[in-house]
Amino acid sequence: MRKILALIMILLILAINGVTFSQEMDLDQDLEFENFIVRGTVLEASEIMDGENEFFHIQEVKLRIDSGERKGTEITIENAITEQANYDIIVKQGQKVSIMLEEYKDGTFEVYIADYYLINSLVYIILAFIILVVVIGKWKGIKSLISLVVTIGTILFVMLPLILKGLNPILVSVVTAVFVTVITIFLVGGINNKTIAAIIGTSFGVVSAGIIAFIFSNTASLTGLSAEESMMLLYIPQGIQFNFRHLLFAGIIMGALGAAMDVGISISSSIHEIHYANPELSKIRLFKSGMNVGRDIMGTMINTLILAYVGTSIPILLVFMAYNTELNKVFNLDIIATEVVRSLAGSMGLILTIPITALIATNLIKSNKSDKHRKKSKEVRN
Repeated sequence: MRKILALIMILLILAINGVTFSQEMDLDQDLEFENFIVRGTVLEASEIMDGENEFFHIQEVKLRIDSGERKGTEITIENAITEQANYDIIVKQGQKVSIMLEEYKDGTFEVYIADYYLINSLVYIILAFIILVVVIGKWKGIKSLISLVVTIGTILFVMLPLILKGLNPILVSVVTAVFVTVITIFLVGGINNKTIAAIIGTSFGVVSAGIIAFIFSNTASLTGLSAEESMMLLYIPQGIQFNFRHLLFAGIIMGALGAAMDVGISISSSIHEIHYANPELSKIRLFKSGMNVGRDIMGTMINTLILAYVGTSIPILLVFMAYNTELNKVFNLDIIATEVVRSLAGSMGLILTIPITALIATNLIKSNKSDKHRKKSKEVRN
């Protein structure tokens, strides 16, 4: 009898739990919603008012939704201000904002200000950039813009998706760097000995930067996890197990690419012009002339590369200075050591671009085809 009663009690408990669970599931289903980001305009915005405590304030905001299915809808919300500059979005009348719209299954919806709407400002500065490049560069400027579009497109639609599929970041970045170099230099300078030398020199310098970074990162035991974005990759839905050191090297390769291309084409062009100004110069003399040009631009290019990295680190450097942190502690931090390796490896790759480009350009220009071209030029002049 006791066994029967116990069995009945167990069944009863399970039944009650089942009903409760079913009700909870129904409730959850009723509360299900979808998120949408839409554009909006601030129609009215009050002054910041006191909230529940000294750390919490409120701004009453009347919004108009400007995109999506609820376009034209006006709604008044309370915009929470918490005195945390990285989270607070204080708005004013007429300002464009991005709105988080939560649509519930029962037809109701809630609205939050997600961020300032930045697209318009970006469009204006992009247009100003395009106009400036075309006005100053003319046809060469148009070619430069085309190469820039190809570069960005290659990174966004080829390089990053391949890495996200689990391919080796170093291999992908090297192939991308070489492809971008070939397209950019051929598009801007045409297909000739000058551009071929620049491509070979640039590719060598960029790959060298990656190898140097690989060696010193292993020596210094860098993790590649110094940035918050790297940590976020641990939790992406694709579940890919990234080698973060390889991602670090890929970043160094792509970061050094622009400066290396600049150095490569500058040296190759200089050697080309020197040769046609004085065709009688020997290979050694022409090579030395290219090296002299490389030494002149080396200092500014290294500064360009290092200052680009320093510029992104100004806030954290100010923190160290404010707290009088000892230099040995600063340089022992993974985030600082990573930036040092990144900037110096890129600079060393840039330096190696100089002799390789000078050597290749000298040999190509002094080749038989170039000599024949020089003789034909002389005959035409005579």
